[in-house]
Amino acid sequence: MHIAIVGAGALGRLLAYLLSRQPTHRISVFDPADGPEGRGAAGWTAAGMLTPTAELECADLDVFNHGLRSLELWSRIMPSLPGDVSFARDGSLLLAHRHDSGAAQRTVGLLKQKAPQPYRPVALLPAQLAELEPDIHGPSLAWMLPGEGVLNAVETMRGLYSAAADKVTWHWNHTITQVAPGLVGNGTQSWTFDHVFDARGLGQRPPGMSSSDNALSCQNVRGVRGEIFWLHAPGVVLNRPARLLHPRHRVYVVPRRNDIIVVGASEIESEDRSPVSLRSTVELLAAAHSMMPGLAEARLVHTETNLRPALVDNLPRIEHEPGLTRINGLFRHGWLIAPAIAEKALAQALPDNTLIQVSP
Repeated sequence: MHIAIVGAGALGRLLAYLLSRQPTHRISVFDPADGPEGRGAAGWTAAGMLTPTAELECADLDVFNHGLRSLELWSRIMPSLPGDVSFARDGSLLLAHRHDSGAAQRTVGLLKQKAPQPYRPVALLPAQLAELEPDIHGPSLAWMLPGEGVLNAVETMRGLYSAAADKVTWHWNHTITQVAPGLVGNGTQSWTFDHVFDARGLGQRPPGMSSSDNALSCQNVRGVRGEIFWLHAPGVVLNRPARLLHPRHRVYVVPRRNDIIVVGASEIESEDRSPVSLRSTVELLAAAHSMMPGLAEARLVHTETNLRPALVDNLPRIEHEPGLTRINGLFRHGWLIAPAIAEKALAQALPDNTLIQVSP
């Protein structure tokens, strides 16, 4: 089959990677970026947290189960990617200061109620937290979420592209405005295919369509702003992702190689792509410092904003018809659920083909 993928974000690259492992298919990818390092896609601006239990605070069991399946798939995909792509499954932490204990206990109680037994939060004594994370000081309450993981989003975007680069035709600098069953067009030129996967995220919204529309459709998509900060913190050790259950933000800190710690907030309801604000900078970094006082001398080396595609229910959606599959609404769960969503979409679109294998 000749297959088009519109959008070279995390989901588009995953689809290209999976399809490229079946040599019987010809794959073409279209994206407005000027090359594989173009940073327009939300997948670049992410901490890469793979935390299905933590996401149950705002998600349903389908997202949770997609997250569990994706963790299994990531553990198979990562060894097949070229280069040294960071991936770990050492659990994640929930933290809270004593004066926020009431709200934190309610959140943890909700997670315990929604998550199956093996994945429920486990309370840690101060000595246990100190043994796991010696550089976390300040929060008096801590819980371990077993089995959760993290990946380096930038490395994974590059690895997925590199793994499929020679087997896929990449059409950069192509802003696709027309997507229909078996058809892709940019206003001046069109291409025909046996099947099209539309993974454009916000690009799926037709001109003039309001994101306030309540219709449940892949095309009724809105942008949710995400902001991250990169801190260079030599000597500060963090072994796993940690979230601070803060009254105003769900602040997370995530370790990366080369002494980098990523700090971010889960979501801001805005389609503003401008640089990070003074308020966000002060509040998020102050919250991170309250978790890890050793960050006081860290250097702020990079800030970034982007828009995550979300539908009215904040849940992912696959719309399939002969010749066309639209996927959207991965919201803040993009890296968490993308492999399972890609696997499901491929199974619906190509039922007569051998299931795409993801083992190395």
